[in-house]
Amino acid sequence: MNAATPPRGEDEADALARLLPESDGDEWELPPGRHLHHKDVLMQQIDRDTAHDTRGESVPAAPRRGPLRPAVLMPAAAALAVAGILAATLPSGGGDGVRDMGAGRGATAGAAVTLDRIATASLKSGTKPVRDSQFVYTRNLVQGNEGEIDEPVKLGAPYKEEVWLSQNPAPVTDIGMIRATGKGAPMAGQDVPIEASAVDGSDDTGALPEGPDRPTYDWLASLPTDPDALLKKLYAETEVTGERETKAQAVFDRIGDLVGGSVMPPENAAAFYKVVAELPGVVVVPDAVDAAGRHGIGITIEESAFATRSEWIFDKKTFAYLGSRGYMTKNHKPGGKPGKGGNPEVLYGSHAVLERAVVDQRGLKPEPASDRG
Repeated sequence: MNAATPPRGEDEADALARLLPESDGDEWELPPGRHLHHKDVLMQQIDRDTAHDTRGESVPAAPRRGPLRPAVLMPAAAALAVAGILAATLPSGGGDGVRDMGAGRGATAGAAVTLDRIATASLKSGTKPVRDSQFVYTRNLVQGNEGEIDEPVKLGAPYKEEVWLSQNPAPVTDIGMIRATGKGAPMAGQDVPIEASAVDGSDDTGALPEGPDRPTYDWLASLPTDPDALLKKLYAETEVTGERETKAQAVFDRIGDLVGGSVMPPENAAAFYKVVAELPGVVVVPDAVDAAGRHGIGITIEESAFATRSEWIFDKKTFAYLGSRGYMTKNHKPGGKPGKGGNPEVLYGSHAVLERAVVDQRGLKPEPASDRG
Protein backbone atom coordinates (compact mmCIF):
# COMPACT_ATOMS: atom_id res chain seq x y z
CA MET A 1 0.00 0.00 0.00
CA ASN A 2 1.26 3.48 -0.80
CA ALA A 3 2.16 5.31 2.40
CA ALA A 4 0.04 8.25 1.29
CA THR A 5 -3.10 6.13 0.88
CA PRO A 6 -5.28 6.00 4.03
CA PRO A 7 -5.95 2.46 5.29
CA ARG A 8 -9.53 1.31 4.92
CA GLY A 9 -11.75 2.79 7.61
CA GLU A 10 -9.23 5.40 8.67
CA ASP A 11 -10.67 8.85 9.28
CA GLU A 12 -9.55 11.42 6.68
CA ALA A 13 -8.29 13.87 9.31
CA ASP A 14 -6.33 11.11 11.01
CA ALA A 15 -4.89 10.07 7.67
CA LEU A 16 -3.73 13.59 6.92
CA ALA A 17 -2.26 13.92 10.38
CA ARG A 18 -0.45 10.61 9.93
CA LEU A 19 1.15 11.89 6.74
CA LEU A 20 2.67 14.90 8.46
CA PRO A 21 6.19 14.41 9.85
CA GLU A 22 6.77 14.38 13.56
CA SER A 23 8.05 17.67 14.90
CA ASP A 24 11.75 17.59 15.65
CA GLY A 25 11.71 20.85 17.50
CA ASP A 26 12.80 22.86 14.47
CA GLU A 27 10.72 25.74 13.22
CA TRP A 28 9.05 25.83 9.83
CA GLU A 29 9.48 28.09 6.84
CA LEU A 30 6.95 30.10 4.85
CA PRO A 31 7.28 29.38 1.10
CA PRO A 32 7.03 32.34 -1.28
CA GLY A 33 4.82 30.22 -3.51
CA ARG A 34 1.90 31.00 -1.22
CA HIS A 35 1.64 34.59 -2.51
CA LEU A 36 -1.91 34.12 -3.80
CA HIS A 37 -3.07 33.19 -0.31
CA HIS A 38 -0.97 35.60 1.76
CA LYS A 39 -1.71 38.56 -0.52
CA ASP A 40 -4.96 39.00 1.38
CA VAL A 41 -3.23 39.35 4.73
CA LEU A 42 -0.77 41.82 3.28
CA MET A 43 -3.32 43.96 1.48
CA GLN A 44 -5.63 44.09 4.49
CA GLN A 45 -2.76 45.23 6.67
CA ILE A 46 -1.86 47.89 4.11
CA ASP A 47 -5.46 49.09 4.11
CA ARG A 48 -5.67 49.29 7.91
CA ASP A 49 -2.31 50.93 8.51
CA THR A 50 -2.36 53.46 5.70
CA ALA A 51 -5.76 54.63 6.97
CA HIS A 52 -4.09 55.59 10.28
CA ASP A 53 -0.80 56.88 8.86
CA THR A 54 -0.99 60.69 8.84
CA ARG A 55 2.69 61.48 9.05
CA GLY A 56 2.98 62.11 5.31
CA GLU A 57 6.54 60.80 5.23
CA SER A 58 8.06 58.54 2.61
CA VAL A 59 7.48 54.90 3.37
CA PRO A 60 8.81 51.66 1.88
CA ALA A 61 6.91 49.58 -0.65
CA ALA A 62 5.01 46.49 0.41
CA PRO A 63 7.07 43.32 0.14
CA ARG A 64 5.80 40.73 -2.31
CA ARG A 65 7.01 37.46 -3.73
CA GLY A 66 8.70 37.86 -7.08
CA PRO A 67 8.71 40.94 -9.29
CA LEU A 68 4.97 41.69 -9.09
CA ARG A 69 3.54 44.07 -6.54
CA PRO A 70 0.56 46.40 -6.14
CA ALA A 71 1.75 49.97 -6.74
CA VAL A 72 1.11 51.15 -3.19
CA LEU A 73 3.21 52.33 -0.27
CA MET A 74 2.87 51.31 3.35
CA PRO A 75 4.27 52.54 6.67
CA ALA A 76 7.35 50.79 7.96
CA ALA A 77 5.35 49.75 11.01
CA ALA A 78 2.82 48.06 8.77
CA ALA A 79 5.52 46.15 6.93
CA LEU A 80 6.86 44.90 10.24
CA ALA A 81 3.36 44.01 11.40
CA VAL A 82 2.74 41.92 8.30
CA ALA A 83 6.06 40.18 8.74
CA GLY A 84 5.10 39.56 12.35
CA ILE A 85 1.76 38.02 11.41
CA LEU A 86 3.37 35.63 8.99
CA ALA A 87 6.29 34.82 11.26
CA ALA A 88 4.03 34.25 14.26
CA THR A 89 1.74 32.02 12.26
CA LEU A 90 4.38 30.14 10.30
CA PRO A 91 7.80 30.57 11.97
CA SER A 92 10.93 30.21 9.89
CA GLY A 93 13.86 28.04 10.68
CA GLY A 94 16.62 25.86 9.43
CA GLY A 95 16.76 22.30 8.30
CA ASP A 96 19.09 19.48 7.39
CA GLY A 97 19.49 20.06 3.66
CA VAL A 98 17.25 19.94 0.61
CA ARG A 99 15.50 16.57 0.39
CA ASP A 100 14.06 15.16 -2.80
CA MET A 101 11.08 12.91 -2.11
CA GLY A 102 12.35 10.38 -4.64
CA ALA A 103 11.74 9.91 -8.35
CA GLY A 104 9.35 7.42 -9.88
CA ARG A 105 6.96 7.04 -6.95
CA GLY A 106 4.45 9.48 -8.35
CA ALA A 107 1.01 10.39 -7.04
CA THR A 108 -1.28 7.88 -5.39
CA ALA A 109 -3.38 5.76 -7.73
CA GLY A 110 -6.53 7.76 -6.98
CA ALA A 111 -4.77 11.07 -7.59
CA ALA A 112 -3.24 9.82 -10.84
CA VAL A 113 -6.66 8.75 -12.18
CA THR A 114 -8.24 12.06 -11.17
CA LEU A 115 -5.44 14.10 -12.73
CA ASP A 116 -5.75 12.12 -15.95
CA ARG A 117 -9.45 13.03 -16.06
CA ILE A 118 -8.63 16.67 -15.35
CA ALA A 119 -6.06 16.64 -18.16
CA THR A 120 -8.58 15.10 -20.57
CA ALA A 121 -11.16 17.73 -19.64
CA SER A 122 -8.56 20.46 -20.22
CA LEU A 123 -8.08 19.27 -23.79
CA LYS A 124 -11.80 19.85 -24.39
CA SER A 125 -11.85 23.35 -22.91
CA GLY A 126 -11.90 25.09 -26.28
CA THR A 127 -9.57 27.87 -25.09
CA LYS A 128 -8.81 30.27 -27.94
CA PRO A 129 -5.42 31.92 -28.54
CA VAL A 130 -4.86 35.22 -26.73
CA ARG A 131 -3.45 38.22 -28.58
CA ASP A 132 -0.44 40.06 -27.20
CA SER A 133 -2.49 43.24 -26.78
CA GLN A 134 -5.15 41.58 -24.62
CA PHE A 135 -5.58 41.01 -20.88
CA VAL A 136 -6.51 37.89 -18.95
CA TYR A 137 -9.42 38.75 -16.65
CA THR A 138 -10.35 36.77 -13.55
CA ARG A 139 -13.17 37.44 -11.10
CA ASN A 140 -12.59 35.73 -7.78
CA LEU A 141 -14.22 35.34 -4.41
CA VAL A 142 -11.55 35.56 -1.72
CA GLN A 143 -11.56 34.82 1.99
CA GLY A 144 -8.44 35.56 4.00
CA ASN A 145 -7.03 35.64 7.49
CA GLU A 146 -7.72 38.80 9.52
CA GLY A 147 -6.17 37.49 12.73
CA GLU A 148 -3.78 39.63 14.73
CA ILE A 149 -0.16 38.88 15.47
CA ASP A 150 0.32 35.71 17.53
CA GLU A 151 -3.42 35.13 17.63
CA PRO A 152 -5.54 32.30 16.16
CA VAL A 153 -6.68 32.45 12.56
CA LYS A 154 -9.76 34.62 12.05
CA LEU A 155 -11.29 34.30 8.62
CA GLY A 156 -12.77 37.51 7.30
CA ALA A 157 -15.88 37.89 5.20
CA PRO A 158 -15.48 36.77 1.56
CA TYR A 159 -15.04 39.62 -0.91
CA LYS A 160 -14.84 39.89 -4.68
CA GLU A 161 -11.61 40.57 -6.50
CA GLU A 162 -11.08 41.33 -10.17
CA VAL A 163 -7.67 41.02 -11.79
CA TRP A 164 -6.46 42.14 -15.22
CA LEU A 165 -3.05 40.81 -16.37
CA SER A 166 -1.24 42.04 -19.48
CA GLN A 167 -0.36 39.42 -22.09
CA ASN A 168 2.27 41.55 -23.81
CA PRO A 169 5.30 39.25 -24.26
CA ALA A 170 7.73 42.18 -24.31
CA PRO A 171 9.32 43.38 -21.05
CA VAL A 172 6.85 45.74 -19.34
CA THR A 173 6.55 47.67 -16.09
CA ASP A 174 2.75 47.90 -16.14
CA ILE A 175 1.66 44.32 -15.43
CA GLY A 176 -2.04 44.86 -14.80
CA MET A 177 -4.53 45.89 -12.15
CA ILE A 178 -6.48 44.59 -9.13
CA ARG A 179 -9.89 45.80 -7.98
CA ALA A 180 -11.45 44.46 -4.78
CA THR A 181 -15.02 45.12 -3.61
CA GLY A 182 -17.19 44.07 -0.72
CA LYS A 183 -17.16 44.21 3.06
CA GLY A 184 -13.65 43.79 4.38
CA ALA A 185 -12.02 44.03 0.96
CA PRO A 186 -8.52 45.56 1.08
CA MET A 187 -8.31 48.92 -0.72
CA ALA A 188 -12.03 48.48 -1.48
CA GLY A 189 -13.23 50.06 -4.71
CA GLN A 190 -9.78 51.26 -5.75
CA ASP A 191 -8.02 50.31 -8.97
CA VAL A 192 -4.61 49.20 -7.72
CA PRO A 193 -1.95 48.90 -10.46
CA ILE A 194 0.36 45.89 -10.52
CA GLU A 195 3.84 46.98 -11.46
CA ALA A 196 7.18 45.33 -12.05
CA SER A 197 9.42 45.48 -9.01
CA ALA A 198 12.86 44.37 -8.03
CA VAL A 199 13.02 40.77 -6.89
CA ASP A 200 14.25 41.85 -3.46
CA GLY A 201 11.04 43.84 -2.90
CA SER A 202 12.71 47.26 -3.09
CA ASP A 203 11.22 50.28 -4.83
CA ASP A 204 13.44 49.88 -7.87
CA THR A 205 11.30 49.21 -10.91
CA GLY A 206 12.31 47.71 -14.21
CA ALA A 207 10.69 46.12 -17.22
CA LEU A 208 9.78 42.49 -16.56
CA PRO A 209 9.81 39.99 -19.45
CA GLU A 210 7.32 37.18 -19.81
CA GLY A 211 8.24 34.03 -17.90
CA PRO A 212 7.33 32.02 -14.79
CA ASP A 213 6.87 35.22 -12.74
CA ARG A 214 4.78 36.81 -15.50
CA PRO A 215 3.18 33.87 -17.32
CA THR A 216 1.66 35.22 -20.51
CA TYR A 217 -0.29 33.06 -22.95
CA ASP A 218 2.62 33.41 -25.36
CA TRP A 219 5.13 32.06 -22.80
CA LEU A 220 2.88 29.24 -21.65
CA ALA A 221 2.32 28.18 -25.26
CA SER A 222 6.09 27.92 -25.72
CA LEU A 223 6.46 25.25 -23.02
CA PRO A 224 6.74 21.55 -23.88
CA THR A 225 3.45 19.69 -24.16
CA ASP A 226 5.16 16.34 -23.67
CA PRO A 227 4.79 15.63 -19.92
CA ASP A 228 8.25 14.06 -19.57
CA ALA A 229 9.94 17.02 -21.25
CA LEU A 230 7.90 19.50 -19.20
CA LEU A 231 8.67 17.67 -15.95
CA LYS A 232 12.38 17.74 -16.76
CA LYS A 233 12.24 21.46 -17.54
CA LEU A 234 10.32 22.31 -14.36
CA TYR A 235 12.67 20.27 -12.18
CA ALA A 236 15.66 21.99 -13.75
CA GLU A 237 14.33 25.55 -13.58
CA THR A 238 12.26 25.63 -10.36
CA GLU A 239 14.22 26.62 -7.28
CA VAL A 240 13.50 25.23 -3.85
CA THR A 241 12.93 27.57 -0.92
CA GLY A 242 14.90 27.03 2.25
CA GLU A 243 16.62 23.84 3.26
CA ARG A 244 13.56 21.65 3.81
CA GLU A 245 11.63 22.01 0.56
CA THR A 246 11.73 19.25 -2.04
CA LYS A 247 11.72 19.74 -5.78
CA ALA A 248 8.34 18.02 -5.92
CA GLN A 249 6.83 20.57 -3.54
CA ALA A 250 8.37 23.51 -5.38
CA VAL A 251 7.12 22.24 -8.76
CA PHE A 252 3.64 21.57 -7.33
CA ASP A 253 3.40 25.14 -6.03
CA ARG A 254 4.73 26.58 -9.29
CA ILE A 255 2.14 24.68 -11.32
CA GLY A 256 -0.59 25.75 -8.89
CA ASP A 257 0.31 29.40 -9.46
CA LEU A 258 0.16 28.92 -13.23
CA VAL A 259 -3.08 26.95 -13.59
CA GLY A 260 -4.86 29.03 -10.95
CA GLY A 261 -4.43 32.45 -12.53
CA SER A 262 -3.56 32.05 -16.21
CA VAL A 263 -5.12 31.23 -19.54
CA MET A 264 -3.13 28.75 -21.63
CA PRO A 265 -3.55 26.44 -24.62
CA PRO A 266 -5.45 23.24 -23.77
CA GLU A 267 -2.44 21.06 -24.59
CA ASN A 268 -0.27 22.94 -22.10
CA ALA A 269 -2.87 22.73 -19.35
CA ALA A 270 -3.17 18.98 -19.89
CA ALA A 271 0.61 18.59 -19.76
CA PHE A 272 0.79 20.40 -16.41
CA TYR A 273 -1.77 18.07 -14.84
CA LYS A 274 0.03 15.02 -16.21
CA VAL A 275 3.24 16.31 -14.64
CA VAL A 276 1.50 16.64 -11.27
CA ALA A 277 0.55 12.95 -11.52
CA GLU A 278 4.28 12.17 -11.57
CA LEU A 279 5.06 14.11 -8.40
CA PRO A 280 5.52 12.00 -5.26
CA GLY A 281 3.21 12.76 -2.36
CA VAL A 282 0.26 14.00 -4.43
CA VAL A 283 -3.08 12.76 -3.08
CA VAL A 284 -6.83 13.25 -3.61
CA VAL A 285 -9.12 15.02 -1.16
CA PRO A 286 -12.58 13.46 -1.80
CA ASP A 287 -14.55 16.55 -0.77
CA ALA A 288 -13.10 20.06 -0.96
CA VAL A 289 -15.03 23.34 -0.75
CA ASP A 290 -14.02 26.62 -2.36
CA ALA A 291 -14.72 30.14 -1.08
CA ALA A 292 -18.06 30.19 -2.93
CA GLY A 293 -19.23 27.06 -1.11
CA ARG A 294 -18.93 24.82 -4.17
CA HIS A 295 -18.04 21.24 -3.36
CA GLY A 296 -15.46 19.57 -5.55
CA ILE A 297 -12.58 17.15 -5.52
CA GLY A 298 -9.24 18.33 -4.20
CA ILE A 299 -5.64 17.71 -5.26
CA THR A 300 -2.91 18.33 -2.71
CA ILE A 301 0.62 17.28 -1.87
CA GLU A 302 2.08 16.10 1.40
CA GLU A 303 4.16 19.07 2.47
CA SER A 304 6.83 18.39 5.03
CA ALA A 305 8.87 21.55 4.44
CA PHE A 306 6.33 24.12 5.55
CA ALA A 307 3.57 24.60 8.05
CA THR A 308 0.98 24.93 5.29
CA ARG A 309 -0.78 22.80 2.71
CA SER A 310 -2.28 23.99 -0.59
CA GLU A 311 -5.34 22.30 -2.07
CA TRP A 312 -6.59 22.77 -5.63
CA ILE A 313 -10.31 22.22 -6.15
CA PHE A 314 -12.01 20.87 -9.30
CA ASP A 315 -15.63 20.28 -10.25
CA LYS A 316 -16.52 16.63 -9.64
CA LYS A 317 -18.37 16.29 -12.95
CA THR A 318 -16.64 18.60 -15.43
CA PHE A 319 -13.21 18.65 -13.72
CA ALA A 320 -13.02 22.40 -14.32
CA TYR A 321 -10.77 24.35 -11.93
CA LEU A 322 -12.86 25.96 -9.17
CA GLY A 323 -10.34 27.47 -6.80
CA SER A 324 -8.02 26.64 -3.91
CA ARG A 325 -7.70 26.52 -0.14
CA GLY A 326 -4.77 26.94 2.24
CA TYR A 327 -4.37 25.09 5.53
CA MET A 328 -2.00 25.46 8.44
CA THR A 329 -0.78 22.00 9.32
CA LYS A 330 1.42 22.81 12.30
CA ASN A 331 0.57 24.58 15.55
CA HIS A 332 3.04 27.42 15.97
CA LYS A 333 2.61 27.81 19.74
CA PRO A 334 4.71 25.31 21.68
CA GLY A 335 2.50 23.17 23.86
CA GLY A 336 -0.67 24.65 22.38
CA LYS A 337 -3.64 22.66 21.16
CA PRO A 338 -4.34 22.16 17.46
CA GLY A 339 -7.60 23.07 15.76
CA LYS A 340 -11.08 22.30 17.02
CA GLY A 341 -11.83 18.67 17.69
CA GLY A 342 -8.15 17.83 17.68
CA ASN A 343 -7.82 18.51 13.95
CA PRO A 344 -4.20 19.55 13.33
CA GLU A 345 -5.18 21.54 10.24
CA VAL A 346 -6.66 25.05 10.29
CA LEU A 347 -8.12 26.74 7.21
CA TYR A 348 -6.45 30.14 6.81
CA GLY A 349 -7.65 31.21 3.36
CA SER A 350 -9.56 30.19 0.26
CA HIS A 351 -10.51 31.54 -3.12
CA ALA A 352 -12.94 30.66 -5.87
CA VAL A 353 -12.61 31.51 -9.56
CA LEU A 354 -16.03 32.82 -10.54
CA GLU A 355 -15.09 33.84 -14.06
CA ARG A 356 -12.07 33.75 -16.31
CA ALA A 357 -12.00 35.48 -19.70
CA VAL A 358 -9.91 37.52 -22.12
CA VAL A 359 -10.62 41.23 -22.66
CA ASP A 360 -9.16 43.90 -24.92
CA GLN A 361 -8.45 46.56 -22.31
CA ARG A 362 -7.40 46.78 -18.68
CA GLY A 363 -10.47 47.55 -16.56
CA LEU A 364 -12.85 46.20 -19.19
CA LYS A 365 -15.22 43.45 -18.06
CA PRO A 366 -16.16 40.54 -20.35
CA GLU A 367 -19.56 40.36 -21.95
CA PRO A 368 -22.15 38.17 -20.21
CA ALA A 369 -21.82 34.56 -21.26
CA SER A 370 -25.25 34.70 -22.94
CA ASP A 371 -24.04 37.49 -25.24
CA ARG A 372 -20.84 35.81 -26.37
CA GLY A 373 -20.69 34.25 -29.78
